Amino acid sequence: MEAVVNSPLLVALDLRSAEEAVRLARMLAGKVAGFKVGLGLLHGPGPGLVGALARLGPVMADAKLHDIPSQVQAAARRLGEYGARWVTAHASGGVEMLQAAAAGLAAGASGRETGVLAVTVLTSIDEAASSALFGRTPGELTARLARRAAEAGVEGVVCSPKELGVVAEVAPGLLRVTPGIRPAGAAVHDQRRTATPAEAMARGANLLVVGRPITAAPDPVAAVARLHEELGVL
Repeated sequence: MEAVVNSPLLVALDLRSAEEAVRLARMLAGKVAGFKVGLGLLHGPGPGLVGALARLGPVMADAKLHDIPSQVQAAARRLGEYGARWVTAHASGGVEMLQAAAAGLAAGASGRETGVLAVTVLTSIDEAASSALFGRTPGELTARLARRAAEAGVEGVVCSPKELGVVAEVAPGLLRVTPGIRPAGAAVHDQRRTATPAEAMARGANLLVVGRPITAAPDPVAAVARLHEELGVL
């Protein structure tokens, strides 16, 4: 089933089992832009889950690849073979590594539309942690990494809502995929740099990665409908 064209929502299926993930994806197929599979399921049930979900909608395999180019290329190719529409790789791996990821993904996809999303600064890292780890603010680091992503020619970046304007300024041609989305009043859990769905879209997000506000809701379909209403999506 195809995704809703005008929905910006990628549902983060960070659930305990492949069965739960597929069950929820079936409920939401045709109602959202696609599904995100994170490390918990990629390293548990395995990448075969990507194939099961790809029959229900576009899949972002959030593998966060970061290794020498040949290994990243091989991993991205396998994910492409399983049906991933997008694969994430850390922008800090450099231009050559990002290009290898894109080449591998395209080879595995055998003509399907695919794209690599370069991960900039994790939304769990706040200003203090960024300064301590990297000697830069999240905005400064995101700008530098987004430029490398643009140089590599990948499809887009993953960035927090706080840095959407920075990415639009330094790399306007890149797709902007934004985690750290929390409806007003919702718990932020382990996220640090967050925004509401409407705030993120107003700042220039193209796709919103939303997990617990949908997956932990008593009625996930209704939760998606409420988000669409907030965003003016029919």
